[in-house]
Amino acid sequence: MAEFDPSPRLGRYVETPVAGEIVRAFVPPPLPPVPQIDVLSLLERLSLAERALGRLDGITTLLPRQELFLYMYVRKEAVLSSQIEGTQSTLSDLLRFETEAQAGQPIDDIREVSNYVDAMMYGLERLDTLPLSLRLIREMHARLLRSGRGGTKDPGEFRRSQNWIGGTRPGNALFVPPPTTELEACLDALERFMHEEGSKLPALIKAGLLHVQFETIHPFLDGNGRIGRLLVTLYLCLNGVLRKPLLYLSLYLKTHRADYYRLLQEVRENGAWEAWLEFFLLGVADTANQAFDAATRIVDLFKADRERITAESERPGSALRVHDLFQQNPYLTANQLVERIGLTAPTINAALADLERLGVVEEVTGRRRGRVFAYRRYLAILSEGTEPLPAAA
Repeated sequence: MAEFDPSPRLGRYVETPVAGEIVRAFVPPPLPPVPQIDVLSLLERLSLAERALGRLDGITTLLPRQELFLYMYVRKEAVLSSQIEGTQSTLSDLLRFETEAQAGQPIDDIREVSNYVDAMMYGLERLDTLPLSLRLIREMHARLLRSGRGGTKDPGEFRRSQNWIGGTRPGNALFVPPPTTELEACLDALERFMHEEGSKLPALIKAGLLHVQFETIHPFLDGNGRIGRLLVTLYLCLNGVLRKPLLYLSLYLKTHRADYYRLLQEVRENGAWEAWLEFFLLGVADTANQAFDAATRIVDLFKADRERITAESERPGSALRVHDLFQQNPYLTANQLVERIGLTAPTINAALADLERLGVVEEVTGRRRGRVFAYRRYLAILSEGTEPLPAAA
């Protein structure tokens, strides 16, 4: 058997001036890798990942409201993906902000997460009319950074200056992406790989390759990580691996971030694509299984609470209607319930008191006016893993 030669997989370095220093910027070779990916060595993990995705797809057809689970899961991913970039917002912060938006402007962290939800939903809807492309990526990026701290980082535009990752300056950076003179060629090759079929690579493998290549090219001044993670889900939806966009890897990458960064660098330095793909496929299976488990427990919780309300509530009709809205948003005010259900304020307040008595919801502000009620057990399932990362020292 011929010995494996990784050299064609290795990129090249280009010396480029940045901020008064000469640095070596990395230019990756185009995809697919040569020598080709050893898919046989990945078959076991590929099979486990595909089975987990199939199981997740299956339970979503049993959910009473697929769009409801998607609505919440997208928000969970937005929180996690933003935490990897350094925000300290929680899922509860985002949901309460969306409930009490009229109370004032959000802090920067929550605004960034809210922008991520918008960019994600825009990209998924835009796939109906536009192929996955550099244009779509730029459009999503414009929404991601349109306000908050990223507003000065050229939203929707590929960078026109050199960036770097880690370190205090280009000269001591952990990694320097391609110089601007090489950026267009790298991006053109990336877009061609999105649509090529000649490699016959499974869609999950291609999604893993695309993610690393995008992170390596790092085409924006800010927001590369969030767009790069979103790219995986968009690609899998577009290629029929997922019917609903329910696979988001940020919790896995947040939990295993040291391995994640190490493996990205090993691809760049050693062409170690198979090691990265083993990690990636394990993450897909783990993430899909967690989502399946959460969906199952949410369905069971809703069913148990409906049965309890029916059996024990003093006013089951109105209480069930209120409970129904709490499934759509686990934070609600009495005024919002009056407006959306169309019942009188006394009827809504009586139903809320009943749900509090039964332990289904609880008031969380301690105020007499503008009170906010929370569906705590639902929030607990949704929020698993979304505690912020420790702030850097």
